Amino acid sequence: MPKIAYETKRFRGDTLTTIAVANRIVGEYQADGMRLTLRQLYYQFVARGYIANSQREYKRLGVAVSDGRLAGMIDWDAIEDRTRNLAGNTNWEDPGQIMRAAADSFRLDHWRDQDCRIEVWVEKEALIGVVAQACRGLDVDHFACKGYVSQSEMWRAAMRLRRYEEGDGQRTTILHLGDHDPSGLDMTRDIEDRMRLFGSEVRVERIALNWDQVQEHNPPPNPVKFKDSRSDGYIARYGHESWELDALEPRVLRDLITERVLVDRDQEVFNETISRQDGYKETLRRVAKNWHTL
Repeated sequence: MPKIAYETKRFRGDTLTTIAVANRIVGEYQADGMRLTLRQLYYQFVARGYIANSQREYKRLGVAVSDGRLAGMIDWDAIEDRTRNLAGNTNWEDPGQIMRAAADSFRLDHWRDQDCRIEVWVEKEALIGVVAQACRGLDVDHFACKGYVSQSEMWRAAMRLRRYEEGDGQRTTILHLGDHDPSGLDMTRDIEDRMRLFGSEVRVERIALNWDQVQEHNPPPNPVKFKDSRSDGYIARYGHESWELDALEPRVLRDLITERVLVDRDQEVFNETISRQDGYKETLRRVAKNWHTL
């Protein structure tokens, strides 16, 4: 979609520079099939040394991006808001259209015949886009926890995983990603403890953000929130700085998920499932092509 100027704006030189840098960064990720949230874009500015890591700079960037969009200088589709989306029903022009769509989207459960079942849980809903990009290709279910998971949702998850464990005899694993701060680290423990309470034997494995990744990737730090009741223990171990998951380079997050899932996936079983899936899809395409004769 072409950029449209909805308002006429006069920018200072530093704001024009910010807009140019923003376009360059989001362009890099669009070329890799990824869209950033404003928070992720902000951390890219910080990591590359363009701005300081402060709430003031975050707000200033947000204003520049908003004004740049209104002035037709930043693509509206380049930065996403995963927390606010319209929901509704899907509509079709004719039966053939839905059959063609079914043929294109038909998928077998790629994990049904595997020895294990994996889910990916991420602390923040704003990061579900990055997680989804990795998980969709792997046919792995993924879930935005939005902090500590509610009791009802945790119970439903435990019942779901117990069906895999008890009904299908599969090992189950939750790969958890969260902030490296007092509560973010505790959330991994909390998931495992409550899963055990509800009878699931799932293994909960934290794959990000971990201390070795903080040391390797050196994401921009934030002060520990002293109002967090878990801050004393955290500070004793890690000091007075904490790190947001959003600050980790999105492609690193994507690759962490992909590499870990492939460790447990039986590739031969996976290839057999894909072969059967392709056969079913071809049948659906033939039906879609001739639906009017049925």
